[in-house]
Amino acid sequence: MAAQQRLRSRWLVCVVAGIAVSAALVPGPGHAVGTGEERAARKPVPTATASGASSASLGPPALPGEIAPLPATGAYLHYGPQGVARMAWLSRWLGGADLHVGHTYLPGDLWSNIEGAPRFLDAWADWRRERDDRILVLNVPMLERNEEGLSDDEVRALLRRGAAGEFDAHYRRLAERLIGLRVPDTVLVLGWEMNGTTYTHRCGPDPEAWKAYWNRIVGAMRSVPGQRFRFDFTPSRGRDAVPWTECYPGDDTVDIIGMDAYDQPQGISFDVQVAEPYGLRAHVDFAKAHGKPVSYPEWGLFRNGDNPEYMRRMLAWFDEHKPLYNTLTDYCPHGVWQCRQNPKAAAVYRSTLYGRTEPVPAPAPLSTPVPGTTPEPPTSQGCSPVGRGDWTEHSLGWQVCIRQDWWSSMWWSLWTR
Repeated sequence: MAAQQRLRSRWLVCVVAGIAVSAALVPGPGHAVGTGEERAARKPVPTATASGASSASLGPPALPGEIAPLPATGAYLHYGPQGVARMAWLSRWLGGADLHVGHTYLPGDLWSNIEGAPRFLDAWADWRRERDDRILVLNVPMLERNEEGLSDDEVRALLRRGAAGEFDAHYRRLAERLIGLRVPDTVLVLGWEMNGTTYTHRCGPDPEAWKAYWNRIVGAMRSVPGQRFRFDFTPSRGRDAVPWTECYPGDDTVDIIGMDAYDQPQGISFDVQVAEPYGLRAHVDFAKAHGKPVSYPEWGLFRNGDNPEYMRRMLAWFDEHKPLYNTLTDYCPHGVWQCRQNPKAAAVYRSTLYGRTEPVPAPAPLSTPVPGTTPEPPTSQGCSPVGRGDWTEHSLGWQVCIRQDWWSSMWWSLWTR
């Protein structure tokens, strides 16, 4: 997300105290993650026809004998095993639509976590291996202490150390970890939103060192036998702190050119988002000029509230430009399934994607649930869906959101296993 607007991740480690923790958490009105705004009640979404298909159009039909490709779609639902479980629930809410893309993030607090700490990626690797047509997308920080507000001078020094090869070993270990989990074709969104100011891995303090460091990381990871990684260069939409084109490290080390694109700033139209300098049109033109596919690792609502027109136009943009993949950021205020404050945009998202499957022979589809009967992800009265990094872990491997009611979180964890 753009500068000054990203939810800061908090990678906390604590020992869960069982009932004592539950008693210490006092229920209260639910709030959207990172906003302080109370949730709106979920309103009804469009229903399906008797045949199970959406009553809304799914786009123009293919010509006779032509197979129309569909964008690979997914959503960020949670960083850990809960995110894997929620993929199936989201698919059911979408009438059995294919969700080919799973998306998670490595914590950027310590090098040991950037290396892919044991057990952190296991559930996502299992999900990826279940089907050959799935894509695992992993955001990878380029520096530890990635959200600690380091000064430009500190960042500049770290980038130069990275460019000199000082941190190569951490990325070789990450490559070995992914290959060991049998996910050697993972898409790596390395140093995302580098054109902003939020992250330590930002480009602005020294673009030349940043590009050299990117190339060192890619070289280190590609040196590990068995890898088939794809590296995704993903700025935020617009100019932000520096033009993202000044950070582009070169065609040899970039496989995909992505963009994180949220509905912001306030009052901006979708047409402006397309036409602005370094905006959506510039992104697809730049990728075409460099012979690269595009992607949208993060996208969603933001400064303009429940905006169904934005949702409609963005989905149409994907259909037109056929990104390699897109993943909606599905927590408040950005999302539509786990966030109840955007019912109009949710209706558009659901009606557009309802029942979408790949236009190729496939096994018999699962029975389609009646819309409106699929259980929604449970949340306690006093918490909201988990954002990236709101997690704790103790020695038994249980994962509990410290912002949630203990019993609600544990019930959901057990239910979705």
